[in-house]
Amino acid sequence: MSVEPYREITFDKEGDGPAGQSAALAALARQGLTDLVVFAHGWNNSPSGATRLYSDFFEPFPGLFAPGVEAGYAGVIWPSMMFTGEPVSDYRALVTVLPEKEPVIDRLTELLATAPPDEAAFAEFGSLLRDLTDVSFGGGPEGFSEAAEPVPEFLVADPVDVCAVFTEALEPAGAGPGGYGEEGFGEGLKRYWKGAREVLRQATYYIMKKRSGQVGEFGLGPLLGEVARAAPRLRVHLVGHSMGARLVACALKGLPPGARPVASLTLLQGAFSHYAFAAQLPHDTRRSGALRDMQQRVRGPVVACYSRHDTALGVMYPLASRLANDDSEAVVPRARLLGVDDPRWGAIGHDGVQAVPGTVVRPLAAVLREGVPASGFVSVDASEVVGGHSDIRRPELARVVVSAARTGR
Repeated sequence: MSVEPYREITFDKEGDGPAGQSAALAALARQGLTDLVVFAHGWNNSPSGATRLYSDFFEPFPGLFAPGVEAGYAGVIWPSMMFTGEPVSDYRALVTVLPEKEPVIDRLTELLATAPPDEAAFAEFGSLLRDLTDVSFGGGPEGFSEAAEPVPEFLVADPVDVCAVFTEALEPAGAGPGGYGEEGFGEGLKRYWKGAREVLRQATYYIMKKRSGQVGEFGLGPLLGEVARAAPRLRVHLVGHSMGARLVACALKGLPPGARPVASLTLLQGAFSHYAFAAQLPHDTRRSGALRDMQQRVRGPVVACYSRHDTALGVMYPLASRLANDDSEAVVPRARLLGVDDPRWGAIGHDGVQAVPGTVVRPLAAVLREGVPASGFVSVDASEVVGGHSDIRRPELARVVVSAARTGR
């Protein structure tokens, strides 16, 4: 680890962690710490990969803090899976986080490897995906408080249509977020197995979406509440990447009443809705974002760094989000699914905070020159340095976090 003191906070898929984690963090405050930076990794990170990410990202921090700031660091380790989506053999990595689904994963892997060009194989593929995600034609996902959300259409619509949609979405971009880029993949139904790979990726995204919210709300949030009681003067700065941004944002929901340890929140390429904090959705003013008013639990700014170069959030995220809408039709027409430019389905890591009055929008250069405002929502266009979804090991982004924390030189 490039910095000290550093602690790792571990949670299982339910948000449970080993005893004593809050006490260990509070002990740092008793040693003179004034600030604690807590980073949550995103989707597709192994524990060792997450630790390397934290070491790389935190390395510039000691030289950025102002005199008198005594900072500590913590990395959240949660079971987000290691799943690149490139070689078919990598799908076996799903077993490490979904061991109870091993027979299902084995058969999915076999279908993707052989790519049988017949509708019966696609029908089996769709059935296996529903088994993998615990979704049925007649009901929603099991467990977790978000079960009231509609079942994503791509899990219950015609599998051939869905795989065709994802195939067509991948081809104009040259490659999906996993970097497939195959040439001459095949014609007819066989061609649609290229899209099936992305459908499987999106099914795992659906699982991880629920899991990140669970870990944030029922794991990290209560843990930070315990730390606040034991060390009330410690200022906590939350940072999250991709699905980890959703985790730290949902942690705000899990803070005990009256607890306000969070001094800043920085979201790096956040993989959740750009309307999450909106009091009213622009297309349906009767509804609000899932994190409405949660910014009131942050004493300082809420910063969302985004990049137009993030293909994963710019193409595949809105497509999957659109497929998860609450339309009453049993099957969504293909032409409507391909409209990924519809702003309803955008990600906060692709175009920043939306539909929140007063949000400040700044290019990265301006933020590095002038600093982050002391409060409110700030959308930072980091396109000049962030070239893709995982391209966050950047000293410029470290400077944004420190500026949001109001701890910089």
